[in-house]
Amino acid sequence: MSQIALPLDSGDAAPSRIVVGAGNRRAVDALSQPHDWPFRTAVLLGPPRSGKSLLARWFEAQGHGEAIDGAQDLDETQLFHRWNRAQEDGHPLLLVADGDAWEIALPDLASRLGGSLQLAITAPDDAMVAELIAAHAEQRRLALADGAAHYLVPRLTRSYAAIERVVAEIDRISLERKAPATLSIWRDALDAVEGPEQARLL
Repeated sequence: MSQIALPLDSGDAAPSRIVVGAGNRRAVDALSQPHDWPFRTAVLLGPPRSGKSLLARWFEAQGHGEAIDGAQDLDETQLFHRWNRAQEDGHPLLLVADGDAWEIALPDLASRLGGSLQLAITAPDDAMVAELIAAHAEQRRLALADGAAHYLVPRLTRSYAAIERVVAEIDRISLERKAPATLSIWRDALDAVEGPEQARLL
């Protein structure tokens, strides 16, 4: 497991570092070497809260090229012109979109992006879940008692959004009760995010 320190403020709700693990290692490696991209363009897809925006900001901060976050919501003709510009000036272009597929209506854009590098952030494995829990807790300055990852990891959905929500819920309950974030709080936070454990086992 490794990590990337962000060179800029990542926002209150996001970790101050990018956890690199099974779910995003291929994407991180590719973003580090944009000179290898076909047509100087890459498309990065992934589920909500999976760190796509953080990676895009890191990519730009490193001077690797231009990143367009939320590309699926932009005018496709404008994106087509941006693709053309990347070919003309040799400046790598990263397009970031939500989900595991991006339906493009404009044929010219679809054909060009179809030949570009396709990257995807996939579900985290156990080691990455544990590191993400630590990163979110660190961002919130939340002290988790020993054993938090051991308890939470096998019980959490392999979802980046769920990992973020459960840490936020632990923080909220801990502050509300004015109590350290120990087992009873982990359990209640997990129930709030995932539903009661007994129901999850049925």
